[in-house]
Amino acid sequence: MVAISMEKNYVLFDRNTQAFVYGYQINAIQRMLDFDYICKRETPSIAAIINPSRAGIHKAFWGTKEILLPMYRTTPEAAKSFPNADVVVNFASHRSAFETTMESLEQETINTVAVIAEGVPERMARILGATSRKLGKTVIGPATVGGMAAGSFRIGNTAGTIENIIASKLYRPGCVGFVSKSGGMLNEAFNIISRNSSGIYEGVAIGGDRYPGSNMLEHIMRYEANPDIAMIACLGELGGTDEYRIIEALNAGKITKPLVAWVTGTCAEVLPSSVQFGHAGAKANTATETAKAKNEAFRNAGAYVPETFDGYGDKVREVYEMLKAHGKAADLVEPEAPKIPMDYSKALSSGAIRRPTTFICTISDDRGEELLYAGKKISDVLGSGVGIGGVIGLLWFKKELPGWATQFIELVIQIVADHGPAVSAAHNAIVASCAGKDLITSLCSGLLTIGPRFGGAIDDAAREFKRAKETGMTPEQFVNDMKRKGINIPGIGHKVKSVKNPDKRVSLLVDYAKRNFAMTELLDYALEVEKLTTAKKGNLILNVDGCIGILFLDLMASCDQFTKQEIDEVVKLGYLNGLFALGRSVGIIGHILDQKRLGARLYRHPTEDIAYMLPSREE
Repeated sequence: MVAISMEKNYVLFDRNTQAFVYGYQINAIQRMLDFDYICKRETPSIAAIINPSRAGIHKAFWGTKEILLPMYRTTPEAAKSFPNADVVVNFASHRSAFETTMESLEQETINTVAVIAEGVPERMARILGATSRKLGKTVIGPATVGGMAAGSFRIGNTAGTIENIIASKLYRPGCVGFVSKSGGMLNEAFNIISRNSSGIYEGVAIGGDRYPGSNMLEHIMRYEANPDIAMIACLGELGGTDEYRIIEALNAGKITKPLVAWVTGTCAEVLPSSVQFGHAGAKANTATETAKAKNEAFRNAGAYVPETFDGYGDKVREVYEMLKAHGKAADLVEPEAPKIPMDYSKALSSGAIRRPTTFICTISDDRGEELLYAGKKISDVLGSGVGIGGVIGLLWFKKELPGWATQFIELVIQIVADHGPAVSAAHNAIVASCAGKDLITSLCSGLLTIGPRFGGAIDDAAREFKRAKETGMTPEQFVNDMKRKGINIPGIGHKVKSVKNPDKRVSLLVDYAKRNFAMTELLDYALEVEKLTTAKKGNLILNVDGCIGILFLDLMASCDQFTKQEIDEVVKLGYLNGLFALGRSVGIIGHILDQKRLGARLYRHPTEDIAYMLPSREE
């Protein structure tokens, strides 16, 4: 029989126990905190998270409030910062579970490590067990769901959902100490014991491997030493000889508290051949390793053993009633069952709540299997070959525009993409890039110059020419009206181009519209206005901004997809300046990258290009 060291404290967990969670297991972390909350703990049971990928903080719920948990990259760092934390819940994979557990055991402040991983090699598992015993520490697992002290501390996902925990009354301590090889049977046993006694005080699943870090007897001896535990229950399984260690202790009188025992796997004897059950250790290689032989040995040693597993609860009830009769146990005054707030996402998905949304999106949806543009699958958008013009139609106007319209949009974007380095947008972006700013910052610097005097006249031109034509003004009346108001006609005039030096960009747009649009009434009106303005001054031509704005209104009028109200809205909301901003971004980015390639230095404007006009001393 393995000697049991009684120098170790018989209580592994209490209401003040704090742990490190190794591995960024968000769900398990929240479940531990939820258990703390329903147990009305004063402090969270998690001191910190050990996440080798990154340090920082993790935000989690503490009841209805949110709290921050620190994250460390290594166990030594966490242990140094939180010397009161003495448990590690180790979610490392089977590839690193051995090294991380050994590192945890090396920390002086760590007393207990729960190793969740399955598939840890047997040689390594044996080393973990031997090391922990030598150091007077405890390893639970590998291949374990963990364990818990009712009303005090929960390892990871032990006992399942909060609903199951409440149903099993695990939010407060009972009088039964329980140990099992199987994690799944642990949850079932908690429920059975809660219905037939005052409930669990502590329960541990040691794991189903052949060489667990701690065996059932070691935990039973802790329960034997704990005065708050009145009775002990265990569930073994066929295979191995761990249960015989308990039986030897019973026969030697080392276990004095009543023990309810059952060994699962009795069905194996009716099967035609030897069977390997789910756990690595659940296979009987000899007659003494069978469930039947172990159950009989338990009976002979004085344990309370049912005839079948179905009678396990009855045996628990029998022993519990006996203890009550002798004043060694008593029914508890059951506190009000605690409630844990439902997570918002879960409540929303179940339809239990509703809340007003913060804002509305009517153009795209990324929640499903495939991104939608205006209700159309992205694969269909790409497959239709509509190009960037078609995407703009979907995302800006929520319409599938005809091919001639999407090609016009692309023509506009190409035409306005750049107008050299001297214009304000390119100039500002170049200066910012030379100052060492990144691409996005430099681009924003350039875009911020777009406005009424540069690139922002597209909407203004569309609005004013539309107003003039719809109110029945002749071109001459329009020109005179704007002159009377003291307002320059938006879309008319160019600093360099003139009648003798026409803007090729305008010619390309006009030519495309004449060939493809069903109607160009507003363009024709604008060209009549141009005749009047150029008669006064040669550079008062229809410029590219004005041409784009005017032609876009003709485009919408040529489509049967836009109502008058929709056209009015496009002009009112400033859609059309977006075409200039989008297209010009292409050129601005080009200028920024050009300066980066050239390794351009900080720009300083030449002093000879500045008129310094300070007041004189006499003034």
